[in-house]
Amino acid sequence: MLPKPHRASIVFYVADIARTESFYNDVLGIGLTRQEGAEPFWLSGELDGGLEMVFFQMEGKRGNTPALVFDLVDGGIDDIVAALAEKGVTIVTPIEEAPGGWSADFLDPDGFGLGLWQSGDKPRSLK
Repeated sequence: MLPKPHRASIVFYVADIARTESFYNDVLGIGLTRQEGAEPFWLSGELDGGLEMVFFQMEGKRGNTPALVFDLVDGGIDDIVAALAEKGVTIVTPIEEAPGGWSADFLDPDGFGLGLWQSGDKPRSLK
């Protein structure tokens, strides 16, 4: 079972990262920050209340963006993905390296994309 998330991010795949940066910073005043670890750079910004918005430049299609990504603060991504698969959850992207750590994507019963992200300094298994 997925531990109760302490934090979540909404991830958007966008066609032009510079255009997105300008819109969210200059028009909406959200204050996105450039991050390294993907080409080109990616963006992140936290809204009041703790919800993080993340933007990657890549092809997005309806159904896979935006996606809600749960941050696994204690680690254990291997255990959690295995438990989800045992319960019949569709795993879309198995565990793979992601900027700063590890990620995996899965679907809810209606086909909405959900994801997990874990920092690379946390253990992949807690067993």
